[in-house]
Amino acid sequence: MKVTPTEIPDVLILEPAVFKDERGSFFEGFNQRKLEDIAGLKVHFVQDNQSHSVRSVLRGLHYQIEQAQGKLVRVVQGEIFDVAVDLRRRSPTFGKWTGVKLSAENKKQVWVPEGLAHGFLVLSDAADVFYKVTDYYAPQHERALLWNDARIGIVWPTDQDPILSAKDRSALPLAAAEVFA
Repeated sequence: MKVTPTEIPDVLILEPAVFKDERGSFFEGFNQRKLEDIAGLKVHFVQDNQSHSVRSVLRGLHYQIEQAQGKLVRVVQGEIFDVAVDLRRRSPTFGKWTGVKLSAENKKQVWVPEGLAHGFLVLSDAADVFYKVTDYYAPQHERALLWNDARIGIVWPTDQDPILSAKDRSALPLAAAEVFA
């Protein structure tokens, strides 16, 4: 496994070793020991989630203000632009964002730690996104950060308006959002 830090050092891009031959390919999608030994992450996952979305769907930017979730995200079909925004007020990267293209083809994964908002934009005709989380879904603590907040300045790789849920259309800008201490 190759581990690459991003502009937010706690957000990591993980690239598994892929073994290919005439039959196809094989890789480990998750290995606790390698995550600890190579990436230095001692995390405990409690839930797996999977979404299916069509082109131009933007999901996010989501977080839970209590029962914060760390997420290990990968794409099993299609391609997305995956984004994390640091909402930890005491962090030197507070309010900053990082993004990476994840696809079934490149097999990259991204680790998004607790205290960050997370979202993605579907770039392919459709995408299936699979992610492991470190705490359970708690709708009473769920929050949404505005996807196009000018203060954050995310550069989404699209020239059209994304398809948003009602919740994401009414998300708050960073200046009004609840953040982490």
